Amino acid sequence: MDVMTDKLTVSVLGTGIMGAAMARNLARAGHTVHAWNRTRAKAEPLAAEGVHIADTPAQAVRDSDVVLTMLYDGPAALDTMRLAAPGLRSGAAWVQSTTAGVEAIGDLAAFAREHGLVFYDAPVLGTRQPAEAGQLTVLAAGPVEGRDTVTPVFDAIGARTVWAGEDGAAGGGTRLKLVANSWVLAVTAAAGEALALAKALDVEPHGFLDLIAGGPLDMGYLHAKSGMILEDRLTPPQFAVTTAAKDARLIVEAGAGHGVRLDVAEAAAARMRRAAAQGHGDEDMAAAYFASFDDNPSA
Repeated sequence: MDVMTDKLTVSVLGTGIMGAAMARNLARAGHTVHAWNRTRAKAEPLAAEGVHIADTPAQAVRDSDVVLTMLYDGPAALDTMRLAAPGLRSGAAWVQSTTAGVEAIGDLAAFAREHGLVFYDAPVLGTRQPAEAGQLTVLAAGPVEGRDTVTPVFDAIGARTVWAGEDGAAGGGTRLKLVANSWVLAVTAAAGEALALAKALDVEPHGFLDLIAGGPLDMGYLHAKSGMILEDRLTPPQFAVTTAAKDARLIVEAGAGHGVRLDVAEAAAARMRRAAAQGHGDEDMAAAYFASFDDNPSA
């Protein structure tokens, strides 16, 4: 690392909606960025931003100060890091931003120990728009010694970093992310159900939104998700139905593993799965609205 300029060599493994935005913002911040994606075509557009596209994870991580993983789930992150292993540098920081779930953290942290990596459990809060704007909230856990290396990465991809512990293996960032996402999923599911009920009862949906506007029941997120449904703006997704279904499953599993039954999260998971089965998997999670109907009506 160039300590004079504080510029890093960063590898981004996984360039989907979030990973691509992260890689782009890291490059714009002046860092040297290498990127890999299982489907190379999804990573190729980043080359125009100065990002170096690698053919393999091992090639992507060679000589990197920081490796950032933003993949589908914990097993995908572990499999990718195993492929990256020949190129990993002992002492490099691993910023693990995949929403992996509580159970997967132990395996990921064990891999980091085996390969001499400094492990940071660092999922992010935010969707496509804040990711593209570099306005994510990073929920990080990891050792104080070494934070000077990862802080420039967090500053490039996010507007705020919340530290949730000094041991990445304890999964403080992941635990906080699951709690936050349980609320996001509950609000999204409730918004869809309210609009579905309005349709069924022949109530003008904007009448409902106007009714609660400015009062204690109002919230910006409700208007954002309702607008996507009512104005048919479900693509490109801010956060896809299939990914929301995965996160809902991880939330339910985390609750069950710690003696808590999460009925609303279970219902949200079922709605997301049903919407995906109806063909809405690649649309924004607001499309769970359609799970209220046996057919696919317009909003």
